[in-house]
Formats: sequence, C-alpha cells, structure tokens
Amino acid sequence: MKMIFNENAPKPVGPYSQAIKVNNLLFISGTLPIDPKTGDMIKGSIEEQTDRVLKNVGIILEGEKLSFKNLVKVTIFIRNMADFQRINSVYEKYFKNIFPSRSVVEVSGLPKDSPIEMEAIASYEN
Repeated sequence: MKMIFNENAPKPVGPYSQAIKVNNLLFISGTLPIDPKTGDMIKGSIEEQTDRVLKNVGIILEGEKLSFKNLVKVTIFIRNMADFQRINSVYEKYFKNIFPSRSVVEVSGLPKDSPIEMEAIASYEN
C-alpha cells in the first residue's frame, strides 16, 4: 500500500490521503470543488463546481500517469438530486467511449458545505 500525494491537487481537508495505491488499483478519496492554488472552495454554478471536482480528480490521475479512461468506479455525493442532469452534462465530457461504473447518492451535507463530492477507483491496467 502506498500513500499518494500530488502537490498540484488540493490538500486533504482532514486526516486522510488524496489517494492510496494498492496493487494495480488507485483509490481516490472524496474530492471537493476546491481551487488547488488558493485552497478555497470555488463559487459558481453546479456545473462549474462539477468541472472543478473532475479537474482535481484529473490532477491526481495525471500524477500517477493515468487518465479518466483508467477509472473503473466513480461515486458522486450531491446535496440536491435536482442537480443530477446538470452534473451529468459536465461529467460526460470527461469520458470517451467507455464510462466507468457509477453511483450517485444524495446526502444531507458534505465537508465545507460543498454541493458535490466525488471519489473514484482507477486501474493501472488499460
């Protein structure tokens, strides 16, 4: 097991790793719409926040020489299921041909009062 930390991604907001590598899998922790340069939550629409979350996931993937095509499972936590289609409109732009398996769960609250959080599992094999 190896702890992954990418200086270009937002720092964790608690006692956890950005990601953990185990064998040929990368487990990416819940990721928020945080600007990695300022450490602050971005303001804006759910589309802008979804895009920032996916960019943050992408930074972690790139640091491991992976891309979105390596994702095998994504879990999205949202505070409002009414945002589902708006989130999808951004999410689908990050994938070509094959979408990872996915769950979307509505929750009553998220860290830093975020409207969205994503966690993911990637494979080092294509």
